[in-house]
Amino acid sequence: MKNTYSYAADRGPSKTEILKSATTATVKAIAGVKEATVSFTPVATDTRASTPLTGEVRLPMPPHKLTSDSVVRLRGSADAAALRIRHHNAAIHARRMPLNKDAVDAYNAMEQARVEVLGAQQYVGVGKNLGQSLEKHLANEGYQTAGAFSQINIADAVRVLIHSHCDAISLGDVSTHLRDVLKTEFGNKLDTELNNLSNNLDNQKTSADILRRLIDTLQLEHDNIEEIEQEEEQSDQDDTDKEDNEEENEDTQGGQDNEDVESEEAPAGAMEMDADAPEADEGQAQGQDQAEDIDEDAEASQAPPQPGTNKSSNKENYRAFTTRFDQVEDAADLCDPQELARLRTQLDHQLAHLQGVVSRLANRLQRKLMAQQQRSWEFDLEEGLLDVGRLARIVANPMHSLTFKREKETKFRDTVVSLLIDNSGSMRGRPISLAAMTADILARTLERCAVKVEILGFTTSQWKGGQSRRLWTEEGKPTNPGRLNDLRHIIYKSADVPWRRARKNLGLMLREGILKENIDGEALAWAHNRLATRGEQRRILMIISDGAPVDDSTLSVNPGNYLEQHLREVISYIENQSNIQLLAVGIGHDVTRYYRRAVTLMDSEELGGAVMSQLTDLFEEGRFTGRYNATPLVV
Repeated sequence: MKNTYSYAADRGPSKTEILKSATTATVKAIAGVKEATVSFTPVATDTRASTPLTGEVRLPMPPHKLTSDSVVRLRGSADAAALRIRHHNAAIHARRMPLNKDAVDAYNAMEQARVEVLGAQQYVGVGKNLGQSLEKHLANEGYQTAGAFSQINIADAVRVLIHSHCDAISLGDVSTHLRDVLKTEFGNKLDTELNNLSNNLDNQKTSADILRRLIDTLQLEHDNIEEIEQEEEQSDQDDTDKEDNEEENEDTQGGQDNEDVESEEAPAGAMEMDADAPEADEGQAQGQDQAEDIDEDAEASQAPPQPGTNKSSNKENYRAFTTRFDQVEDAADLCDPQELARLRTQLDHQLAHLQGVVSRLANRLQRKLMAQQQRSWEFDLEEGLLDVGRLARIVANPMHSLTFKREKETKFRDTVVSLLIDNSGSMRGRPISLAAMTADILARTLERCAVKVEILGFTTSQWKGGQSRRLWTEEGKPTNPGRLNDLRHIIYKSADVPWRRARKNLGLMLREGILKENIDGEALAWAHNRLATRGEQRRILMIISDGAPVDDSTLSVNPGNYLEQHLREVISYIENQSNIQLLAVGIGHDVTRYYRRAVTLMDSEELGGAVMSQLTDLFEEGRFTGRYNATPLVV
């Protein structure tokens, strides 16, 4: 009899597990740390902009169904993290760390490029993985159409510069295009420092000095090597300084003793003070006048601000340098149908384990809403529908008259909800996925309850100002230009569009090239104005964000609180002068300092429950008061 064995019960590890095991071994081998800890998480640390701890690596979780893109992403992240452990020294890196945000991003990105070049020169396979990963990242950011340096993130720009100059990895089509754009922008003025860098890649201290000179040449921040050398020289003389301080303290104590002696003779100088009394009275009168002026200013500051103004330190109203390049786009127009369907499928798979939790919350909200929509009647009326329930009473006693009933009007159906989602780069990863999932569940739930829902997003079309900043530069860079970036407001679902037709659009949030910078004030005014034109009696505006507005292009040429102050005034107008109900959900940041009705979540997993809970409170009877008219807010 022939022996047979079935392998059905033991198929061995899956392809995903084999890939994770091989990746872990590769990271330990390249890093040269056998005890290295490798973990796989849904959101991995970006090795281009961070300094992972020695022996600790977090990598993106590969999907169950492997694709070429996911494998490229995993291999590139693993090699980059391993090389950073092997060739990077955090203390040396911190010694020359700049202060400006753009300079910090560039400094970190160039350091990561340095360790990647070292690895690519040593391992051909590593260079191939890094080149494919870089190409995929640049393509996702949408740099294929970039035509100027102002449209490129500074971290990506300097990384391409170093890789193209050191020629350790093969550049793809997008990388080559960016290299040509940067070559047109800078010419040969960076070549000297780039040559020095390529000759000193294995010396991190020397390389750090070269990176700072590159940052200085790019006019991101002045090189402070002289200050650092002075601080190091000063640290060698600490003992001498302590002795000098002790001597100064003794002198100071002696001076205080002399002052005590003089204070005993103070009555002798009283006549001089009396002689100057008239001048003191005049100063006191002037002080009273100034106090009155201050009181008037305080009363003016307490008056409700006009919509769309910004009382910043430069005393100028909030404005945009130009609105010529602003966009209001349908989500379907920003991505081809096949890509949109793929992204939607990716969103469903990524958040499948949350469907049950959020669905239970949605069902709870639906029961709450449906309970308010139950039919109710008025009885004992003289006209209306015959109340057949009371006929038995008439049969028993014909002296009773017929009674009628009438159904009460249900006011709840006259409601619209607008969900405004922050589409900035800081929302990338888990937060934007949870926001998209919450919008999905919320729209389906409210639509079943005859409540109209619209879903909006806000970001910018370019990094670092885009065409608006280019126009500002061409016009001579006038001072205080106002908002200096190209807005992009996205309509994922209009209130009158059925959910089944807009379902795929939410997948667009997972496209990396979409998420850039955020200007919350104008986005909030835009969403408010869309609701103000609606005819529903109850209008609710909910914003999901992860912090204050950030736009480097605008804040670099305006007061530091320019965008934040405008956001506060828009919020004040909506909360005090509009009958549109406003609530906010902050992810990882406290938004209660901006919004009167807000909740802050430190864990993005709580997003679905928070949204449902807030809406449940709003939908309770007696919550709505319409004292003001929802007139459009002028920005």
